[in-house]
Amino acid sequence: MASRPELLAPPEIFYDDAEARKYTSSSRIIEIQAKLSERAVELLALPDDGVPRLLLDIGCGSGLSGETLTENGHQWIGLDISQSMLNIALEREVEGDLLLGDMGQGLALRPGVIDGAISISAVQWLCNADKSSHEPKLRLKAFFGSLYRCLARGARAVFQVYPENLAQRELILRSAMHAGFAGGVVIDYPHSTKSRKEYLVLTCGPPSITTAIPKAKGEDEESCSDDEISEDEENQTVRFSDRQRPRKMQKITKKGKGREWVLRKKEQMRNKGINVPPNTKYTARKRKARF
Repeated sequence: MASRPELLAPPEIFYDDAEARKYTSSSRIIEIQAKLSERAVELLALPDDGVPRLLLDIGCGSGLSGETLTENGHQWIGLDISQSMLNIALEREVEGDLLLGDMGQGLALRPGVIDGAISISAVQWLCNADKSSHEPKLRLKAFFGSLYRCLARGARAVFQVYPENLAQRELILRSAMHAGFAGGVVIDYPHSTKSRKEYLVLTCGPPSITTAIPKAKGEDEESCSDDEISEDEENQTVRFSDRQRPRKMQKITKKGKGREWVLRKKEQMRNKGINVPPNTKYTARKRKARF
């Protein structure tokens, strides 16, 4: 199994001239990028009124995903940290405007001007500290905070991600929720190890009926309900209802072991012939930290 690119080197170093050209010339990668981008545009749920929207392609690379936006009749701005990738995009004469920048330092765009955003296989790079000054939580905060500001009210952002583990997925989603987004994770083809794809679907604004997460696709091109996905993922799928407010505001109830539980356990041990201390008024009473 090949190593994850984000574990090998920072993106601006990993995608040098040779890797950028190799990436863009692969027919397999072109096909995969097209499918992922089409699905991301579908999840954006833009109005079907024939009016072009201004979209943001984060981690646009050589413009493969941007071509899908152009084919759908939209204008777009592409942001990437790799100069080599952007050079290839210029050679290919893509239709979008290109920006060289680090999304972890925030997006320098005017507030409320973007009608939607997509990102293909890019956001998980923010979970790695490539420099001593990098703190993943702060970089994710800067990214999602600036993205929230530049999106129009009610606009969606769709990120296709490859989280390394559940903790990484939680970190990304929690950062988005703290920035003000509503939404959650959509997992297409959860039964398949090859076709399984994760999309973080966010809406700029508080949770409402219109911000509900779209249904995921199943193996037979049929939609899978949230309950089916949660069961198949062994409760690892992050659901919309769990993310309507920041974690620090969520109510956490801790059920301790009270006196009745202790007395019942002691009685069970006596029935087994085990010698236990007699019950007193001090049984199961919580001791003070200091005498």
